[in-house]
Amino acid sequence: MSQDFIRNFCIIAHIDHGKSTLADRLLECTSTVSKREMRDQLLDSMDLERERGITIKAQAVRMFYHSPSGQEYTFNLIDTPGHVDFSYEVSRSIAACEGAILVVDATQGVEAQTMANVTMALAQNLEIIPVINKIDLPSADPDRVKQEIENLIGLDCSDAILVSAKEGTGVPDLLEAIARRIPPPKGDEKAPLRALIFDARYDSYKGVVVYCRFYDGTLKVGDRIRFQSTQTSLEVIETGVFTPKPVMQPSLTAGGVGYFCATIKEMGHVKIGDTLVHESKAKVDPIPGFKEAKQMVFCGLYPVEANDFDELRNALEKLSLNDSSFSFVPENSLALGFGFRCGFLGLLHMEIVQERLEREFDLDLVTTSPNVVYQIQKTNGEVFELDSPTKMPPDTQIAEIREPFVHASMFMPKEFIGTIMDLCTERRGVMKHMEFISENRVSISFDLPLSEIIVDFYDKLKSRTRGYASMDYEHIGYRAAKIDKVDILVNSEPVDALSFLCHHDRAVQRGRFVIEKLRKLIPRHQFQIPLQAAIGAKIIARENISGYRKDVLAKCYGGDITRKRKLLEKQKEGKKRMKMVGRVEIPQEAFMAVLKPED
Repeated sequence: MSQDFIRNFCIIAHIDHGKSTLADRLLECTSTVSKREMRDQLLDSMDLERERGITIKAQAVRMFYHSPSGQEYTFNLIDTPGHVDFSYEVSRSIAACEGAILVVDATQGVEAQTMANVTMALAQNLEIIPVINKIDLPSADPDRVKQEIENLIGLDCSDAILVSAKEGTGVPDLLEAIARRIPPPKGDEKAPLRALIFDARYDSYKGVVVYCRFYDGTLKVGDRIRFQSTQTSLEVIETGVFTPKPVMQPSLTAGGVGYFCATIKEMGHVKIGDTLVHESKAKVDPIPGFKEAKQMVFCGLYPVEANDFDELRNALEKLSLNDSSFSFVPENSLALGFGFRCGFLGLLHMEIVQERLEREFDLDLVTTSPNVVYQIQKTNGEVFELDSPTKMPPDTQIAEIREPFVHASMFMPKEFIGTIMDLCTERRGVMKHMEFISENRVSISFDLPLSEIIVDFYDKLKSRTRGYASMDYEHIGYRAAKIDKVDILVNSEPVDALSFLCHHDRAVQRGRFVIEKLRKLIPRHQFQIPLQAAIGAKIIARENISGYRKDVLAKCYGGDITRKRKLLEKQKEGKKRMKMVGRVEIPQEAFMAVLKPED
């Protein structure tokens, strides 16, 4: 098919504005999927996505559209996630397209991630089609939402398409608008091969499956190819497209989106954002890749069974193909043995990766307390990034500690302004801007420490506004702060996996909270176990877990008191020896306790 009749586009929106449901209707209206095979959120293929009701991975699919004029078009659609933790998936999808469908809820209007995603699309010069979804709801107000889009984003909404993705209303008009308004790709089939790798996954039968957007040239089975960043040469053994199931094709040409399999022996050879070329063509300009994902939250992942370390490493390598936005390096802990220090884009991202490792690779894992990356300036002038409490240098070597700050934008009804300002100031936030979007809705922005928002800020934001508020944030750099390392001692021994970094003002409160949690979770032993939280040599909190006491006097019916005292003294001596050599067993739930925030 001529490139003039190919359209590459993605669907971008805030969470729950109807991206996946709209993708279902597009698949139905183009007869890509039969009614028998159709199900809700068809492109959300992971069980985890369907259970949580969110899109985690961007999904590509090819559709054929027959316009009323009789012309056939090929549509390459990429459905994207909406949550801020998966914005890296959105940026990769946008790079592979010429157009974007901007979906906005007719009842809620423009939200935080709407702004963030459309800003990325405009930066890539994509043609944007505004779509007002959920017009079937009684509280829908399309005219107000059009006005919001024009005021906040600057898009002309005179020809915005009104749609009900649930009922299918307006979907034929949207398909015609895609054909008419999104520009075709510009590429030369006869030029040397140039393709952008925007995703990959591991298949136990085919090996590494690589997803590409083809800018120039043609790729067919048997071709020798080369990855430009690693200079690895391979032979292509399969090419195909997604409809949405993988369908083999003899070749893939410029302007299209598809996948290929090659004789890839090492997963490290595939880099997301790399340019693919033919081996024989040495001088081909690389395609601009993606901005490197910056990990914000770090934690340790350890196998429950030490023998599973190699399995965990293989699982992380395979998963990093499918999700290149998290990082991992080996580390070891005195309490937990060998594991990995992993970096994530946010706390939800961390939860998803951990759950995928446990489900897809059948691993039992222990997760340590999450923390952000701090900058340490030492007294000798050296500056380094601290991603683990165990790497904290002595106080005498530290000149200054800087913590990461983010600029958070929040959209909400005006009656919640007071409660949100209270929440942000509690978390050491500084207000920067407030603007009324409409008569009843307001936008507020704060500068906040990242450590204050990664754990439970989003949950508190939603609960205090009855679910009406939305939030997006971006990293704005580091600022000086007083940060303490809090050590947790169990039976007078520091447990490195339970230690954490936090602001000085919260250290005592947080240390006491963790100690109280551990007292309930660590089982009683034959001897008393002291639990302590300490900053350096100063103990800031303490609890005791009392030991079991055997009733040694049970068989003494009356008789001389000295006999009873002798038995009690003997028991006391035994307990003292037991305490000297006793080893405390800490259950997995105890390590999870430091993840859960204070009430």
